[in-house]
Amino acid sequence: MEFLIAFLSLLSLASAQFGFFDQMFGGHDGGHEHHQHHHHQQQQQQNNPSDASHYKLQFEQSICDKYLCPDTLACVHFPHHCPCAWDANEDKFEMGEGKRICISKGGFKSGEAARKIELARKGLL
Repeated sequence: MEFLIAFLSLLSLASAQFGFFDQMFGGHDGGHEHHQHHHHQQQQQQNNPSDASHYKLQFEQSICDKYLCPDTLACVHFPHHCPCAWDANEDKFEMGEGKRICISKGGFKSGEAARKIELARKGLL
């Protein structure tokens, strides 16, 4: 019986040693390799789908008892109160009939976008 215990102890020690050397020098331990591959897959992020399913999911999960802005998913009292998606880079202009537009601030002097909107409203631009 003592011989059997000693033999099994040596066998498990040898197995552990060879497993170490396999891992150390690029051997293929099926379970370990699978674990690394699975772990690598979890680290990679996937692109959003090429359809509107990601947006629809966010829209459906939004809670709003007033008006839900379709582009920012902000909850506001009236559609023209919707913020611009990139408010640090865009100016918001309220148009007639409860609509609003967002125009890039880039490259314009202060107030230039508002002046161009007014010219367009009057049909002069």
